[in-house]
Amino acid sequence: MAKRTKSERFALADEPVSAGDEFPPGSGRIEVYVRDLDQLFNSMDPSPFHRKTLDRDAEDFIVSSAKEQPADAPLALLVHLARPVGLADDSGILMDAIRQHFARRREMVRRELRQLLRRGRKSLMIGLPLLAASVLGSHVIAGLTQTLPIAVVLRESLVIGGWVAMSGPLEIFLYEWWPIRDQGRLHDRLSRLAIRIVHTATGQDDGVWWGPGDAERPRGAVK
Repeated sequence: MAKRTKSERFALADEPVSAGDEFPPGSGRIEVYVRDLDQLFNSMDPSPFHRKTLDRDAEDFIVSSAKEQPADAPLALLVHLARPVGLADDSGILMDAIRQHFARRREMVRRELRQLLRRGRKSLMIGLPLLAASVLGSHVIAGLTQTLPIAVVLRESLVIGGWVAMSGPLEIFLYEWWPIRDQGRLHDRLSRLAIRIVHTATGQDDGVWWGPGDAERPRGAVK
């Protein structure tokens, strides 16, 4: 076997080594840059690695990046890693940990949505009778005394009070529920992320790593 030259050895050292999922065609790619995998997770979480929660900065970056991708595109996460240790094993653990994290977030959001809709239904059951009673009362007052100023004030107050009672359920069913539904859908997509780890031998050993030649930290670098 021919002996490699020094330049050839350096070139091989810089070639990326990767493990994990193959990205689907047309997938929306999210890239993060870390020194080691622990940077992606909450250091205060005592759970086993595959059940750890993501670091807040890492989660916020992944979620915000996913929102920028087309809604119908599958999502893919590419983790640039400076220190590989058993890359094939790490990729499997990382995939389980991140997917389970977003699966837990999805279930939390779904519970929040169910609780919100339940509260909306209860508010509606209270608001509708109050609105009906206030409208009926205003008509009764209008029929009895139409000219007295106090009667006019009372009649209008009853109608306004009825609609105020309906403001809670109307806000829930018109505005509050669909952002939570969209959040749940996003977390559902993230729970099915295609995940791949890529390592290149050159890196910055300062707690944050980014690709050689970059003058500034990439947008996905994790502190």
